[in-house]
Amino acid sequence: MKLATDQVSHREMAIILSELNRVIKDNVDGDVVEMGCYEGGSAVAMQEVLAKFGYPKGLWLYDSFEGLPEKTNEDESSAGESFKSGELKASKARLERNFFKRDLQIPEIKKAWFFELDPEDLPEKIALAFLDGDYYESIMDSLKLVWPKMSSGGVILVDDFDNVALPGVKRAVEEFFSDYEVGYDYRESLAIIRIL
Repeated sequence: MKLATDQVSHREMAIILSELNRVIKDNVDGDVVEMGCYEGGSAVAMQEVLAKFGYPKGLWLYDSFEGLPEKTNEDESSAGESFKSGELKASKARLERNFFKRDLQIPEIKKAWFFELDPEDLPEKIALAFLDGDYYESIMDSLKLVWPKMSSGGVILVDDFDNVALPGVKRAVEEFFSDYEVGYDYRESLAIIRIL
């Protein structure tokens, strides 16, 4: 499958941007958050949409820039043996360059493992959250951070939900939302959780 970025397919990117366009059109309160931005392929695309519409809210990016963390038991899969600790290591400088090259405003960028973040490290309200943490604990930590800040009409998109190589993602989403009366759908490999 041809990729829109090196981490997200064209079809997944189309879904993300469609949801972003919807929250802009519906004037959903809050900023846009990406947990696990790597080198910024999807973040740059979102920033282009925000700039095009003159959206007054910000884009906030979070990444360890250290690559993947250690797997937990929830992440074990014979299909995912190629995913190793430290893989997908990125650089904050390269991320920023990808915005400069397109003459886009540099978003808020926070270098940290997700478990190190406090609620104060995120915007007060979130209209759209794109979670791309690959592993159970990263997705669970992300959901705990963004869920209390989601605005009515907002959306959480979780990458790799239906990826057999990364089973911890689906486990984290299902476990987290088992305590809430929230429905979710998935298309391509994205879980889509709309906030009513």
